[in-house]
Amino acid sequence: MIDAHSPLARVIERVPPPAEAIHGHGDWAEAERTLGTRLPDDYKQLVETYGRGDFWGALCLCTPFGDDNPVRLEAHLLEDFGPMRERRPEDHPHPFFPEPGGLLTWAVTDDAAQLCWLTEGPPESWSVVIWSRDNDYERFDGGAAAFLDGWISGRISSELLHREPEAAPWFDAAIDRDHIYVRLDEGDLPYTERLRILRDALAPTSDRGGYAHDGSRQDHFVVTEPGWQLTYETAYGHQLRVAFPPGDSERARREVLRAIDRMGCAVQAIHTIHGTSSWAAAPAPSDRSQAGPTGRS
Repeated sequence: MIDAHSPLARVIERVPPPAEAIHGHGDWAEAERTLGTRLPDDYKQLVETYGRGDFWGALCLCTPFGDDNPVRLEAHLLEDFGPMRERRPEDHPHPFFPEPGGLLTWAVTDDAAQLCWLTEGPPESWSVVIWSRDNDYERFDGGAAAFLDGWISGRISSELLHREPEAAPWFDAAIDRDHIYVRLDEGDLPYTERLRILRDALAPTSDRGGYAHDGSRQDHFVVTEPGWQLTYETAYGHQLRVAFPPGDSERARREVLRAIDRMGCAVQAIHTIHGTSSWAAAPAPSDRSQAGPTGRS
């Protein structure tokens, strides 16, 4: 049971866990035997609560379970980086587990940094070290859950781990998603109005940050109930990128294309970037007087 006053409880309060923790459950005793060390209790509860996936689009949690898990919790640093350390020891100030007090990776970031435990003393006393691909390091007292609590709340700041301060924190479970890109013409309305219409048509939605530079924009958001991930942009042409579970393909196609119709934009092309879904045959334009895509008029 999770202590109501623990760092993990505070993380759960801010970031709702997924309905299913992907690669979040298994034989902990066997996992610890394989690694050759006991693991911190807060990490075990974190894995069982969230499973494999990413926090705030930046930090991907490693778990020791799942044969098809691409980010398994494994003691690989000594094998992977030991030879580099021999050539440039100044870049590697910490030992690598299973060396005494060595680094053991428990999460990775979107820009190839690693969040490690510094395995000095009993597991409950392990601190967190962020190790960047440029061999920069930051150390934080407390374990994995305490670090997440501090980072998500803003009490901990890091030069090596970015966050989206304008967007509420989130967690995306590592489920399979198909990715569709819909290329659009410009239409008559300005970008900001098209974006407003799009999000109103698919509401409720949640912000996932954005980007603007030299007149180009990207706006990321999620359709809350089904969890579809969308990017509306002009940075790489005027298009809408949509990611969704394969089983949602027909519903997502219907609702997204109806929303595009409301924006006053014509579809120029539809491409499947990943997965098996095909939206190539667009339906006839919707009657704008009919109910919206989620059943609201």
